[in-house]
Amino acid sequence: MDDVLDPAPHLQPIPAALMAQMRTKGMTPSSPILVRVFKQESELEVWKLAASGRYELLKTYPMCRWSGKLGPKVKEGDRQAPEGFYTVTAGLLNPKSQYYLSFNLGYPNRLERALGHTGDSLMVHGACASVGCFAMTDEAMGEIYALARDALAGEKKSFQVQAFPFRMTPENMARYRSDPNIAFWRNLKEGYDAFRVRGQEPKVSSCGRRYVFDVPDEIAKTLDPLAECPPSVTGGPPDLLAVSSADEEAVKAILATRQPSKPVAYVDGGMHPSYLQTLRKLGPSGLAKASSMRGVPISRPDALLGTASSGAPSTN
Repeated sequence: MDDVLDPAPHLQPIPAALMAQMRTKGMTPSSPILVRVFKQESELEVWKLAASGRYELLKTYPMCRWSGKLGPKVKEGDRQAPEGFYTVTAGLLNPKSQYYLSFNLGYPNRLERALGHTGDSLMVHGACASVGCFAMTDEAMGEIYALARDALAGEKKSFQVQAFPFRMTPENMARYRSDPNIAFWRNLKEGYDAFRVRGQEPKVSSCGRRYVFDVPDEIAKTLDPLAECPPSVTGGPPDLLAVSSADEEAVKAILATRQPSKPVAYVDGGMHPSYLQTLRKLGPSGLAKASSMRGVPISRPDALLGTASSGAPSTN
């Protein structure tokens, strides 16, 4: 298919199969969504508010490409895809993206700006090329864009994107226990747990150079990202503390049965195993044609073809 056959990709409807799935869960096109991204697994999830009053997983999309390594984006030009919590409004949707369709994550967020992090135009977009973005195929991006567009036409005029280095299981938290980013990732896990336990979009604020979650509005508006958190914000609600404590015990049990982790040797980002298989079979030009209507070249295929995994870090 080429652009002549799809002159207005931003207007394509939500696919019938997804509409049918939504109806079974009491969802409508305008029901709010929430997006979660996982680098190591190269997956993007779209969650949608269901009739139950909780967000439920609608669909998981394999990610075609992300760049950099596990860890947050800090400065312009570092090739890092961001990690953190972002808010997307209709003004951040781009129907005329050079990569088919896209939406801007809104990096840097308030905390990142306060910390001096730089960079802009960090996107979720089509094609299979990334320099700090999360790249889907054009087909997948068409669906994701339609879900975002229709949700933003409803009562809730924004949706949250949660970008993580990996699924924040005890196994992964144990695996990366010695990584320099582990304190940051523990902070991300607080938001991960809040959503996992409650099924609601966590309210994200910041103080003490870190994220804080579900702080009452009257307190949240007084917080300074760089100033020490007030006593009313420290600690945490019992339900989330119980989850965190149980996971930490699980981490300790895992570490007690393992040798210390070896240093991690990173390649440039990653790709879902399904696309990596296509890359190996068809080569870079074949995957470019399969993933992009414009045949956008795959970014740094040499880095991917030189690894033994889906682009997750390998150990020496």
